[in-house]
Amino acid sequence: MARFVHGLAESNGICEVTMDKAHPIHVLRHCPRCGSPEFPATGSRSFGCGNCGFRLFINSAAAVAALIFDREGRLLVTRRAIDPDIGKMDLPGGFVDPDETAEAAVRRELREELGVEVKSLRYLTSRSNQYLFSGIVVFTLDLAFRAEIVNLENMVASDDISAFEWVDPSTVDPAEIPAPSIRYFIREVALHEKSNPEQN
Repeated sequence: MARFVHGLAESNGICEVTMDKAHPIHVLRHCPRCGSPEFPATGSRSFGCGNCGFRLFINSAAAVAALIFDREGRLLVTRRAIDPDIGKMDLPGGFVDPDETAEAAVRRELREELGVEVKSLRYLTSRSNQYLFSGIVVFTLDLAFRAEIVNLENMVASDDISAFEWVDPSTVDPAEIPAPSIRYFIREVALHEKSNPEQN
């Protein structure tokens, strides 16, 4: 567990920047177009270069998460194989690639992470999220889908996940789910879906 003191987090003897100090307006110092250090923040999510006039806005990246249930109504959850929050509970999914739809991203991520093919998808809801990665805050908009899978047999954890398990969403410890958006999807949306099953 990290300990936070005066804007620094001490974990395993290493000091890391905390969320407030890692906001892009505190980290980005040079224009990505011309390299000028005249690159001040012009708002809470924007920058303007005093040399070449380039404008940069910090926007949310799109990400997807899949809610998959077995015949007993248990939810498939995964364990993260990478930072941030390695070993913690998550849902299968990931970032939407450039020029990719959210639906295509769900299908690709499930193929990469579990080796399964999607039979049908139904969009459920979205939540914002933010996390610390490589010393800077990353903002995301996480889109949740209910996914029906062609075959749940012979799944293999790979890519960004180290393991998976089937759980009753009502029994999941919220402390095991670091991302607020994923916590909401598991603790609220999945419980609603389990009690109100809807065929795709």
